Amino acid sequence: MATKRIGMEGSFAIAEAVKLANADVVAAYPITPQTHIVERLAELVANGELNAEYIPVESEHSAMSACLGSSAVGARTFTATAGQGLELMHEVLYVASSLRLPIVMTVANRALSGPLSVWGDHSDVMATRDCGWIQIFAENVQQVFDLVLCAFHIAEDPSVLFPTMVHVDGFHLSHVIESLYLFEQEEVDKFLPKYHYPYALNPDKPVTIGAFGPPNIYAETKKSQDIALRASKKVILQVWQKFSELTGRHYSPVESYKAEDADVLLLVMGSFSETAMMAIDKMRDEGQKVGLIRLRLWRPFPFDEFRQAVTQAQLLIVLDRALSFGGPTGPVCSEIQAALYPLETKPRIISFVGGLGGRDISVPTFEDIIRRGMAKAKQGRLDELEMIEVRE
Repeated sequence: MATKRIGMEGSFAIAEAVKLANADVVAAYPITPQTHIVERLAELVANGELNAEYIPVESEHSAMSACLGSSAVGARTFTATAGQGLELMHEVLYVASSLRLPIVMTVANRALSGPLSVWGDHSDVMATRDCGWIQIFAENVQQVFDLVLCAFHIAEDPSVLFPTMVHVDGFHLSHVIESLYLFEQEEVDKFLPKYHYPYALNPDKPVTIGAFGPPNIYAETKKSQDIALRASKKVILQVWQKFSELTGRHYSPVESYKAEDADVLLLVMGSFSETAMMAIDKMRDEGQKVGLIRLRLWRPFPFDEFRQAVTQAQLLIVLDRALSFGGPTGPVCSEIQAALYPLETKPRIISFVGGLGGRDISVPTFEDIIRRGMAKAKQGRLDELEMIEVRE
């Protein structure tokens, strides 16, 4: 692709991707830290740069409900939210995935109340991890732009037809200006097929969707939905491969950094991964055989790719940015333990939780996490969840 490199705020990069995707409908309610996304889209619609219907609704619940209607009639549909807004949508998220409506949504991840916080962590996404959506994590502004375009392609594939979230760390990405390569319209048109929803509602042929499901069909319905969501990974890989061939930027369900010969691996999700890379570089220079694993694809969970990425390591240190209250570990760590359970040989696992409520994690802190994890493993303290940098 012939592209131009410019500086742009993460929220504006998302809006630019939605514009280039030629979305038909945007239904959204503003909430920090995603407000810049929908403000910019409203501006693009108002000044004629995006030929779409913008629906200013009264709540996030209404936003997702409006998206159901627009997507069901065959309109390319987008929304965005964060934190409490995502939780207010919670009921309707399940409807979107159960009806197989290919809505695309960016979530500027934000800590949940209380106490009230507008800053970013992963408590909102972990509260909605089982809602049946495809879920993808971005680490920088370029990835935000790329992955939103990919999300439309993935969601709208006739063999997928699942709503898709792109997770963006609130403020750390949504409000940060970085350089990115921006595509021209004709280049996006080559990558993203013209949208056609094969089951669009038609008033001339009325049907009922989302109707009452009695016990004798409900379990079968949920089973088929789960099978279809797991099967979507094949298309996700195909779309990312197509994107790589066009741009040279490759995305994978699980991505590693200096992990090939590492005895100790750190697992991080989202924008903090790039800070963790600096800690890995520093420890490598000191002779430590450490590496980094990042989960790009959260749902459907990439079991095969993950197991292949970590089984050569002796120790896996998982950093969660959300608490599972009363649980044994952080929510991501619990999933990691479950994913590795069937294997005869697997790394030992240490659970840390940090970065809550938008608190930064520095390079020295990442180094300390790795060293503390190694010390815990030597002492056999594998069942302890530790929250980092908590004042006494």
